Amino acid sequence: MSAPLVEVRDLAKIFDVSPPWLNRVVERKPKAFVHAVDGVSFEIQRGQTLALVGESGCGKSTVARLLVGLYGATRGAVRFDGEDIAQTLAGPNALQLRRRMQMIFQDPYASLNPRWKVLDIVAEPLREHGLVKRDADARQRVGELLGSVGLSPADAEKFPHQFSGGQRQRISIARALATQPEFLVCDEPTSALDVSVQAQVLNIMKDLQRERGLTYLFISHNLAVVRHVADQVGVMYLGRLVEVADKAQLFARPRHPYTRMLLDAIPDIHMTGRARTPVQGEVPNPLQPPSGCSFHPRCPLADARCRGQRPALLEIRGVRVACHAVEEGRAG
Repeated sequence: MSAPLVEVRDLAKIFDVSPPWLNRVVERKPKAFVHAVDGVSFEIQRGQTLALVGESGCGKSTVARLLVGLYGATRGAVRFDGEDIAQTLAGPNALQLRRRMQMIFQDPYASLNPRWKVLDIVAEPLREHGLVKRDADARQRVGELLGSVGLSPADAEKFPHQFSGGQRQRISIARALATQPEFLVCDEPTSALDVSVQAQVLNIMKDLQRERGLTYLFISHNLAVVRHVADQVGVMYLGRLVEVADKAQLFARPRHPYTRMLLDAIPDIHMTGRARTPVQGEVPNPLQPPSGCSFHPRCPLADARCRGQRPALLEIRGVRVACHAVEEGRAG
C-alpha cells in the first residue's frame, strides 16, 4: 500500500462561544466552549473517496475547513503528501499547496459572486496563481473547464442568476478544477439540489475523478449519495468518528449502534418486514456533552462502562469502531 495522500491525526477544533465579557460578569456565567471536532483521525489514499456522514452539527463541515486551512486546528495535525499543512501554509510554499487542494462549497447560490460573470469567477484562481497571463488565454482555459463539466464555453459571458442550481454547482466544480488540484474537499455539494440534478452532478464528479485521478473528501448526510460515490465511509457523532469502514462492509454489516440507526432510517422496499431500530432521542447539547460515550443516552446497548468511559477508535475485524458493546461482543 502506497503512502496516503491525506493523513489526519488527532484533529481537534474548539470554538469559544462565550457571551460578551460584560454579560458574563453581570450574569455570573463562565466561558463556554464547543468541541466541534474532538480527536478525529483518518487517511485517504490517492484516487480514493472518503465520505464523512452524520447528523447536522456533528462536525463534518468543520473537518472540511480544517483540511484546507480555512480554520486553524486547536490540536492535532493534517499532512498532505507527507507535509504538515499548517507549517506549509505559514511558509513560502503556501500558494503551491493551495493549487493542489481546493474546496467545493455546499450552497451554489451563495458561493458564486452574483456581480461577476462566469468568465471572471472561473478565471479568478487562474489569475491568482499566475497560470494565465493574457485575457485570451484565460478565456480559452475557462471555455475548456466549462466544457469538462457539461456546460458551453458561451456560458462564460452569463451571470450566476441565469443558471439553475445544478448548473451553478457545475460552475463551482469548474472553478475548483482551474488550478488542476489533486485533492478536492466537497462539503455537501449536492444537498441544495433536486434529486435528478444531484445524480447529474455526482456522475460528473465520478467521471472527473477517473479522468484526472482526483482524491475526494466527500461530506454528506445523505447515505444514498455516499453509497454512490465513496470508497470508504467515516461516521461522525458529536465531533468524533465512531466508525470507519470500506463502503461495502459498512452498508452490508454496520457495527456501531449509531451507524445501524442511520441505515435503518433509509426507506428500502426490499427490507419490508425486517425489524428496524428507530432513531431515538435528540443530539445532545454540544456545550454540555454526555460523559463517557457521547452516544450512550440514545443507545439501546449502553451500560455503566458506556456512561463512564469514552471508547477509543479500535480496529476490530477490519473495521475501526469506537464502541464498548462492539469491543465486548455485546452488539450481536
